[in-house]
Amino acid sequence: MQRSRQPVSVSKNIQRIAVLTSGGDAPGMNAALRAVVLAADHYGIEVIAFRHGYQGLLDNEYTLMQPKDVQHVLQYSGTIIKSARCHRFKEDSAAVEAAANLNALALDALIIIGGDGSFRGAEHLANHWQGQIIGVPGTIDNDLYGTDATIGYATAVTIAMDALDKIRDTADAMDRVFIVEVMGRHAGFIGLGSAMAAGAERMILPELQKDKPLTISALVKHIHRVQEIRGEGSYVMVLSEHQWPGGAVALAEQLDAEYDLPCRPCLLGHIQRGGAPAPADRILASELGVHAVELILQGKHRVMAGMRANQCVDVPLRDTWEKKNPLAANLLRIQHEIFNPVKKNPRRNTQ
Repeated sequence: MQRSRQPVSVSKNIQRIAVLTSGGDAPGMNAALRAVVLAADHYGIEVIAFRHGYQGLLDNEYTLMQPKDVQHVLQYSGTIIKSARCHRFKEDSAAVEAAANLNALALDALIIIGGDGSFRGAEHLANHWQGQIIGVPGTIDNDLYGTDATIGYATAVTIAMDALDKIRDTADAMDRVFIVEVMGRHAGFIGLGSAMAAGAERMILPELQKDKPLTISALVKHIHRVQEIRGEGSYVMVLSEHQWPGGAVALAEQLDAEYDLPCRPCLLGHIQRGGAPAPADRILASELGVHAVELILQGKHRVMAGMRANQCVDVPLRDTWEKKNPLAANLLRIQHEIFNPVKKNPRRNTQ
């Protein structure tokens, strides 16, 4: 991983670049697109955008992008150039076809805004095309190695926290158990962040399930213990998707049927991808979009534009998915141990 140095040292004469958004949309992708277009214009570079991700690259579905096209898109979620998943792009023939399309348009570089699947596609394309390829981390999952945050994560946590706050109101009114299912089947960043921000009593995350998966009896024991210590009241748990057979609905039904615990599920689903991007995502996307263009000017290739300790960095694309981006150990400790009311405290009730 290398840190970028300012001012930008231009090592290549770049005339024309392309950009696309790929995979699941993330709040802030439009802000990143805007930054790419404005930065390219600043450096006298022409930009075209492929619509519908890699599928649009294969279909040659592109449009010229100028500053006037992106000037006021910061507040929009989704992506104005559309996104898609393209399973055919895994094939060598698809990468060869894409390379031919890029060469026909006389492109010097391609910027790909997306997550790990998009970056795998970028690495695959790089084996068949000689132009520069730069990744920009756009995914709500926050699971890419080499950057402290990915575009969309802050907004997703804010949306989940807002839902948890509202659910707490009705849970308190009825002294009821609620299960809120959030995205993140492979990484528990949204689950941990929203659980901590909203004060959830329990979180079921992929990282916590690997060594010792939670059992229904252990969960019930924890619920009862919380009620013994805090008295009657609400109990809210955050469940990362695919961490319980049948999800939140099945878990709620099981608790009600087998243990007589009135429980209600709430699936946030794709609502976490919507809404105006949070300020943090708009700012991060703006920095990384400009950084991606400047990496191209520096001659960089097969790297992701990332942010570490408030410094722009570049990370080899393969590292972003081959190396692990762990959950913050201190946040886990605080939420699991300090804020967990079932832990015995020798000082409790000694007065």
